[in-house]
Amino acid sequence: MASSITSKPFLGATKPNSSLSSDLQRLSFASLHISIKPRTLKKLQIQAAGSTFGNYFRVTTFGESHGGGVGCIVDGCPPRIPLSESDLQVDLDRRRPGQSRITTPRKETDTCRIYSGVSEGVTTGTPIHVFVPNTDQRGHDYKEMSIAYRPSHADATYDMKYGVRAVQGGGRSSARETIGRVASGAIAKKILKQFSGTEVLAYVSQVHQVVLPDGPVDHATVTLDQIESNIVRCPHPEYAEKMIAAIDAVRTRGDSIGGVVTCIVRNAPRGLGSPVFDKLEAELAKAVMSLPATKGFEFGSGFAGTFLTGSEHNDEFFTDEHGTVRTRTNRSGGIQGGISNGEIINMRVAFKPTATISKKQHTVTREKEEIELLARGRHDPCVVPRAVPMVEAMVAMVLADQLMAQHGQCNLFPINPELQEPLSFSFPNFEPANI
Repeated sequence: MASSITSKPFLGATKPNSSLSSDLQRLSFASLHISIKPRTLKKLQIQAAGSTFGNYFRVTTFGESHGGGVGCIVDGCPPRIPLSESDLQVDLDRRRPGQSRITTPRKETDTCRIYSGVSEGVTTGTPIHVFVPNTDQRGHDYKEMSIAYRPSHADATYDMKYGVRAVQGGGRSSARETIGRVASGAIAKKILKQFSGTEVLAYVSQVHQVVLPDGPVDHATVTLDQIESNIVRCPHPEYAEKMIAAIDAVRTRGDSIGGVVTCIVRNAPRGLGSPVFDKLEAELAKAVMSLPATKGFEFGSGFAGTFLTGSEHNDEFFTDEHGTVRTRTNRSGGIQGGISNGEIINMRVAFKPTATISKKQHTVTREKEEIELLARGRHDPCVVPRAVPMVEAMVAMVLADQLMAQHGQCNLFPINPELQEPLSFSFPNFEPANI
């Protein structure tokens, strides 16, 4: 809106010069008005609203737990990579509900369809659209949640933020949102495996008070088959049975428990990650901590490293038989100064007990009335077995994104062979896979 400025008469003003035009002579200084046109404000642009991850390998997930379906858009995937729906389905089957007695009984096949970005069996370099329909919705199970907040769930905070929410199944806060992440992660895994032989593997290392000690699982040799050999996804058979028993016990009581997922990365190229704000472990922490129910993150020696001295904790360097600089120990977790050093990357992610349980709990309604709530619906008594492929997916997405960043910045021109190695040949005994 226009504004006006009215001037006051100047002190000691003299009679206007007769040579001035008659129009100016008639101008009254006491009634001078200056009109200012309003400045056009630029439209505010929101570049991200919490559903997109990555810079170069860029993933957006969409959909809600009890809507028509869920999925993802993957932008930035390199072209000419062989890719089919069956490549994604392997990890989606590991994530899907109803796969064993210790997971939610919801029956979903989670069958994916690729609608764009792949032609004649290879990626085209354009956005990849993956969709998974919801086929076993039971929205009536969530009638109570339309008026009351489930303790420790996202019901209250979604209302506080948006003033409205999808009641059925928690909407975007449901673990069903992770289907898009797992599908995207499967694509990232294929990029990493084909380019540099990089493997991302996760397994359950703790369920409630059953803790797998350090040592029994060899991170250099553990395989996917060993991890998938039991329903809890712990590669150590003895501890796997104890973990399953713990979940069975709490399941029959209508309660829930949490646990820890350990994730390792083998054959990660050296040089991934950037100094200061974009350190690789910081990117990994953000990625895995964005998963539902996560409550803690440890990298390398983690909190246990605080009990050591510098001389005990430092990873000393040596040159191996191939002339490659290595470290004798790996308390750094494969990353130093925020940059991967070629050793096995390892991290641990803590998951809380499932928030929705089959026991009465005290809560409040949207009208702030205190009541008792018995939540309905189908939920995991322990989320960690199904969280394994989710953690792998987020780690793979970070590495694919960082690999593309490193290739663009530091491998755009010829590398310094005295200090650097080609990204795809960081390990002398590795031959790129013909996938």
